[in-house]
Amino acid sequence: MKEPNKGGGFWNNLRQGGMPSAIASIRGGETAQQTAQQMAFIRSLMREKRRPEVLHTPLSKLETVVFDLETTGFSSQHGDEILSFGAIKVVGDEIREEESFYTLVNCSTSIPDNITELTGITEEMCRKAPSLMDGLHNFMSFVGKRVLIAHASAHDKAFLNAALWKTSKVQLTHRVLDTMMLARWLEPSRSNYTLDELLAVHGIPIHGRHHALEDAKMTAKLWVSYLREITQRKQVETLGELYAYLSRT
Repeated sequence: MKEPNKGGGFWNNLRQGGMPSAIASIRGGETAQQTAQQMAFIRSLMREKRRPEVLHTPLSKLETVVFDLETTGFSSQHGDEILSFGAIKVVGDEIREEESFYTLVNCSTSIPDNITELTGITEEMCRKAPSLMDGLHNFMSFVGKRVLIAHASAHDKAFLNAALWKTSKVQLTHRVLDTMMLARWLEPSRSNYTLDELLAVHGIPIHGRHHALEDAKMTAKLWVSYLREITQRKQVETLGELYAYLSRT
């Protein structure tokens, strides 16, 4: 009987470190395989062409995901990273409370004290959290090909793109609507378009600010408020018509 290859990872670990070390080598392989599968899924999702028929979807039936990210700072290009993902699904003006997503991320950079004070997220909490790849993969699985919505979306898109490039060498291809842009279109005379200001103006209770899921839920309520105004007062019926109006602002 041929002796197993002494250079093989499993048998080598078995001889040198016993069964725990051998099992660890198998798990390492499983982790690499899982990462490859996650990367393949993300790349496949980003390669899918935008469906033009979505532009003809009535806003009353549009499937969206309202999301928010908490991050270690404000510059994805200078080492700041994602701390958490929060998201909730909305169909038309119906917020699907039971269809939400939240995860912390085991970021590789230190968390400034002011960010911990703001978000309540500590380095100890992140050390026990899923990796960026795991968190990003699960978030994108939750999103699918739905239209994304965020408040002041440039920040979130920059961090999403940084994470997508770091893990999978791709860029975000999803359509994104920004509730701040909607506010500027619908309420052009307002001097302040912060989330807190707009929530207060629309009578949306503010609680759990700077928690990614809670911010996503409050932004979803703001989106629904604007959606009703868009369809009823502005007589805008489809996503394509909405984009046309926003392009003029």
